[in-house]
Amino acid sequence: MYETIQFIHSYWAYLVLFMLLIASFNGIIGFAANKEYSATNFRIALFTLIVSHIQLLIGLILYFTTPYFKMWAEEGMGGVMADSTLRLYNVEHPLMMIIAIVLVTIGYSQHKKKLTSGPKFKKLAIFYGLAFVVMLSRIPWATWF
Repeated sequence: MYETIQFIHSYWAYLVLFMLLIASFNGIIGFAANKEYSATNFRIALFTLIVSHIQLLIGLILYFTTPYFKMWAEEGMGGVMADSTLRLYNVEHPLMMIIAIVLVTIGYSQHKKKLTSGPKFKKLAIFYGLAFVVMLSRIPWATWF
């Protein structure tokens, strides 16, 4: 079961990153070009929100089924924090991904409250862009390639 969840989590991450990139650029271009906010822009933002939340749920399931999680009991807090690999998988990656998903959620919620196109695009560009950078900062790149 662990391998299946890890496989899904790893490949769903490509979709999340792709959608965050598209949504971020959509927000930047829409704001810079002073475009009118349309149903397509709403769908891009919503789909990005949905795929990122699905990734969070898959990631939480994976977190509690991974062998790394058992290291909390075996090594303790000091042991996990002293080992860079354990710290990445048990602390840094989960925490930063949760922060990124919170940024996506805030950006989506904030953009819905705006009445005109400029501020909508601006909120999406800022929050989705920050979420994209946060995600890129703590992806375990060694296991991706």
